[in-house]
Amino acid sequence: MKALILCGGTGTRLRPLTYTRAKQLLPVANKPIVEYVLNHVRRVNINDIGIVIAPSTATEIKNYFNNTKSASKGKLKLEFILQPEPQGLAHAVKTARDFLKDEPFLMYLGDNLLKEGISKAIAEFEREDLDALVFLKQVDNPQAFGVAVLDDAGNIKKLIEKPKHPPSNFALVGVYLFSAKIHAAIENIKPSWRGELEITDAIQKLIEAGAKVKGKILKGWWLDTGKKDDILSANSIVLDEYIQSKIVGQVDNKSKLSGRVYVAAGAQVVNSTLKGPVLIGKEAKIKNAFIGPHTSIGDCAQVSNSSIERSVILNGVKIEGIPRIEDSLIGENTQVIGNKDNRKTLRLMIGDSAIVEV
Repeated sequence: MKALILCGGTGTRLRPLTYTRAKQLLPVANKPIVEYVLNHVRRVNINDIGIVIAPSTATEIKNYFNNTKSASKGKLKLEFILQPEPQGLAHAVKTARDFLKDEPFLMYLGDNLLKEGISKAIAEFEREDLDALVFLKQVDNPQAFGVAVLDDAGNIKKLIEKPKHPPSNFALVGVYLFSAKIHAAIENIKPSWRGELEITDAIQKLIEAGAKVKGKILKGWWLDTGKKDDILSANSIVLDEYIQSKIVGQVDNKSKLSGRVYVAAGAQVVNSTLKGPVLIGKEAKIKNAFIGPHTSIGDCAQVSNSSIERSVILNGVKIEGIPRIEDSLIGENTQVIGNKDNRKTLRLMIGDSAIVEV
């Protein structure tokens, strides 16, 4: 089995951050989102991986994958596949046809986070000799997604893309297992009203041809990280689930730590309060500050005389003299500097390398 990880798209809902970086490389708990995807793929011993890339972020994505330990040690066979324009998920599969050949494959959107692994799904796909196994999650707003209609045995009877009147609340989450039959199905579909080749249309063609198509209903959380609030929610959930209390860096005796707090190597915490779950990155400096729950501070960041809560602070950020920041996403190497007259709570979304004085 091969894997196809989709790292294209433009990330318009996360601008200005995605003007300077791929959305799949935005950090959640100080790790790029796509690293969680890659970890799922590696755990099922799929080493032949195609990565669909966009022209604007191709170099950045290539550098990330080529520098992962598994790739640098030759354990992964990577092939980068350029999708010139974002013309739909089925178009991405069509673009990767030469790489996929006639082998079954896992397709995984590079900006999705799943609590559950994929080993049980692969076992079911192979055991039942399926042509498609589509990961589903019950959601409160199914009209915003592709939606599946299931029978009592879990077979998918119908797929509808973003219906005004959803027939179910089982949303497609962006993880799929396919046999080679999907390629013929894609050849038989036309662009949707959005001008894209929809994977839902291709799967519907499989169903109509009598192929074996089932749904895999997720029990744990699924996080789509397409917007700022999605990133913050993902950061909170991952910190809640995985952060462990560990002090590798330096914390002075004037500082107070409660809850689960991780202070990475080289970090310094001086006269500050940290209330977990909190993650402090390598070489970061926290002085005279309060870092509240569900906050990750990137490597080499500096926070002084400030209070931060429920936020994602990227590498190299400098925050000084801000009474309260919350629900914020701040890009790499940005400076946020306050003055003594400012007493407002700030909620920020700032791109890389900015200077903001408030």
